[in-house]
Amino acid sequence: MHIDLFLFGIMAVTFAMVIAKRMSALINAFAAQSFFLFLVTLSLAVRSGHLDLYIVAVLLFLLKVLLIPYFLKRVVKKIKVKEDLGLFINPAVSVFLAMALTYMAYLFTVKFISIQGKIENSEFFVSLSVALIGMFIMVFRQKALAQIIGLMVMENGLFLSAASVSGGMPFFVEIAIFFDIFLCVIILGMFVYRINRIFTHIDVDKLTELKG
Repeated sequence: MHIDLFLFGIMAVTFAMVIAKRMSALINAFAAQSFFLFLVTLSLAVRSGHLDLYIVAVLLFLLKVLLIPYFLKRVVKKIKVKEDLGLFINPAVSVFLAMALTYMAYLFTVKFISIQGKIENSEFFVSLSVALIGMFIMVFRQKALAQIIGLMVMENGLFLSAASVSGGMPFFVEIAIFFDIFLCVIILGMFVYRINRIFTHIDVDKLTELKG
């Protein structure tokens, strides 16, 4: 398996999330990003031969590719949220800022990870870029569900970073993190549902009007 091809897929889908205008497109892009992350993890498992990485890859596929996107789509359907994400920044500027964050990740990788200006750890570069862009999505999207997805994109980046720097976290730590993420998404989804019932919307910028 050629891991660089999967890393390119992660970056391509991440930029697609930046320009997404509809909630369904953002959820589908997250599922696609998680699928490429699954392929990267599977490649690392094949390369290292560690059984725990195979198990983590399977859990990654089940939770982030299948269950979490399915749950988010159900929440969107249940609360009848508008498909429009409500962008604080238009897609063109968003892409420019995402490229700037990617360049910052490149400079950091060259300075601290690389030798003689050549990037030897492409996984770390991609993971840092994904984490920064996930933070960007959290900050510059109005819908609470979009911000939840931004948080999970950041976690995808941190997961890839841990795998690239240390060859993977201890197995039981990875399992605990997976279930924590799944429970967090369920809890956040319930909060979003309750907010929508009480205030009839989930635009976080409108919630500031409640301040006295």
